[in-house]
Amino acid sequence: MKHTIIDASQLELTDKVVVIKRVSKTVKGGRNMRFTALVVVGDGNGHVGAGLGKAVEIPEAIRKGKEDAMKHLVNVPMDENNSITHDFIGKYGSANVLLKRAPEGTGIIAGGPARIVCELAGIKNIRTKSLGSNNKQNVVLATISGLCQLKAPEEVARNRGKSIAEILA
Repeated sequence: MKHTIIDASQLELTDKVVVIKRVSKTVKGGRNMRFTALVVVGDGNGHVGAGLGKAVEIPEAIRKGKEDAMKHLVNVPMDENNSITHDFIGKYGSANVLLKRAPEGTGIIAGGPARIVCELAGIKNIRTKSLGSNNKQNVVLATISGLCQLKAPEEVARNRGKSIAEILA
């Protein structure tokens, strides 16, 4: 997954906790309980990231997850009706997420983890389908992986040495 370095300090980021899990490590004296929090941050304008935080207390795990998510922001190209530029399948582990562009008025048709990522990225019209694993962490990371691999028509035209009209035809 390619991450472009985006300065998070200049963005108005909102965060959402996707899942909080209690995890334990068995040691000689018993079990050590900790919490992991999967947090997604986004500015609603084409920037989104996900992070994982682990700590003894839930608020601390959420804070760490938010900091991790800010370090992994990606840029999402969008078209004129706030959808993605083309269809794509995002993959992470055994989770695959099909991302399909949608016309104006469709809304966000997505399951829980993928919906959070799309909302925070600022996508208004999209259809998604989670294929394979339904592990929330992997679905979130597969969605972000798919979104960060999308290409804008301008970028494709520049790479191929053609005009944007030829690419979109």
